[in-house]
Formats: sequence, C-alpha cells, structure tokens
Amino acid sequence: MSEKFDVVIFGSCIVDFISYVPRLPKVGETLHGTKFVTGFGGKGANQCIAAARLGSRTAIIGKLGNDPWGKSYRDALRQEGVNVDRVDLIEGESTGIAQINVANNGDNQIVIVVGANNCLKPVDVQASSQLLGTAKVLICQLETPLEATIEALKSFSGISIMNAAPALENIPQDLLKYATIFCVNETEAALITDLQVETIMQAKAALLKLQNMGCGTVIITLGEKGAIFATKSEAKIIHVKPCQVERVVDTTGAGDAFIGALAHFIAGNPSAELLQCIAAANKVAAMSVQKPGTQTSFPRFQETGLPRDVSLYQSEWEYI
Repeated sequence: MSEKFDVVIFGSCIVDFISYVPRLPKVGETLHGTKFVTGFGGKGANQCIAAARLGSRTAIIGKLGNDPWGKSYRDALRQEGVNVDRVDLIEGESTGIAQINVANNGDNQIVIVVGANNCLKPVDVQASSQLLGTAKVLICQLETPLEATIEALKSFSGISIMNAAPALENIPQDLLKYATIFCVNETEAALITDLQVETIMQAKAALLKLQNMGCGTVIITLGEKGAIFATKSEAKIIHVKPCQVERVVDTTGAGDAFIGALAHFIAGNPSAELLQCIAAANKVAAMSVQKPGTQTSFPRFQETGLPRDVSLYQSEWEYI
C-alpha cells in the first residue's frame, strides 16, 4: 500500500435507525414519531466522513457484518473517497446498529448494538502497520474493543486523537497516556473525572483532573458554550468561543463532525496553532447541527467559508 493518508480511523461503523419525535419519551412512554430514516453512522465512520468531506485523504480500519447492511456501508464509504482496504465483512456477525430518537428541539437519545465492531482486535493493528505508518493523524473512539484501541494508540507514531466516547467509567490509564490529544464532551468528562461539568469553570476543573490522571493535551467540547483546552506543554487553559447558530435542527453527530474536522485541520495545517484548528472544527460542528441526519449533515470544505490556511482563521477566545 503506497498511498499516504492524512487521517486514519481505527473504529466503528454502525447503521443508524432514526426516529424523529416531538420530544424525547419518558420511561415506559410510547410516542408517535413524525418521520423514520436510516443512515450510516458509528463514531469512527462518522469522523472519517467528516474529514473526507473536508478534503483529507482518509482510510478506516473497521469491521462490518457480511450482510446487506455491511456490504452497502462499505460501498458508501468507498463512494465518499475513503480507503476501505482494511474494512472486513465478518461472517456470522451483524453489522452494528444504532437506534436514535431526535426531538423537535434537536435533543437526541441513542442506543447502540455494536455487532461486528466487537471483532476489531490487536491483530488488526499489526495487519494495518503499513497503512498506519503513512498517516499524519490517527483517531480512536470507544465503540470498539479497548485492547485493540490501546494497541493502535501505542503503535502509532504520529498525532493521535482519543475521543473517549461513548462515556466510560474506570477508563484504562493507557487510553489517557498514549493519546496525543484526549477529547471528550461535558458528559464524558463528568463520568471519567467524577466531577460535575455544567459550567466553563467546572469544565476547567475536570480538564485539570484529566491531566493529573495522565492525559497530555486535553480538549473538552461544551456544545453551545464552545470548547476549552490545554496542551501538555502549556499550563494555561483556553476557552474557544462558540459559533453562533441560528436554528438547531439535529445535534446527532456534531461531536463526530468536530473530531473529524479537528483531525483534518491538524493534518493539513502543520503551521497552525491548536487553537485555530479547534475554532475551525467548532465551525464545522456548528454547521452540522443546522441540518438533519448524521453524515448527511457534514459540510464539504467549500461550504464552510474557512480559509485554506487555517492559521489565518480568526476566532474569539480567552484564558480561563
């Protein structure tokens, strides 16, 4: 494999079954939905598509069931320009699925059954050594087995982004220390640190605890409040202000849009500050929540209005 990649994803591929509802149901309650659609998702594939749409050369290492959904998904990834040489169809396993409810105000609830994604093993890291050796940025998440994810992080020599989602209690130390960048949202930060994370100052306390737990550079995304981060080498914590959104349609996949965009901007702009890459990724995520669906909501680069050189992108930020 002689091709070189900007962004490689070691992670999940999941088919979304999405119900649109007036509001999220209470426990034991049945609601009439207004629309049902299917789509391609999974945090790994979502992040891969987000980067590919922006122009990155991408590849994904993953597993799908040898069923109609799996074959269709691999074809869809290929059509997006993603290298799928290391996406295997597994006999006897179902393609991963997610059941998603999306309320009129954009809130969502999600239940996933990962299926074939559980077949991703450390041996797949070894089998993908040539592909991983060419990549600038590696992205991992927590919808695939931990042992394999840790092996991918340990073996990668470039910049790695560990998106610790879905949230996990008692997170292994290796996931914290081997990632170049550890990125979580407020819910995930709260679960990992056992701290309340609702305000920016509470997020700051959680970030400091994550660094004390062994993380290097940490980013905590805060939805409509933007994001905060601190690098391993710089003690100061920076709050990157949010982009204004006129109307939230669907927040599903916004975090994945951010991660994929972040990897794209880091890979393609080696002279840019992390602050500028985060701010540009914030804009991509903000654009995604204004359209329905997950991957279907991710913008292409020409739609973003961002400069090709992200180091020229001006954003609002402050030390906290």
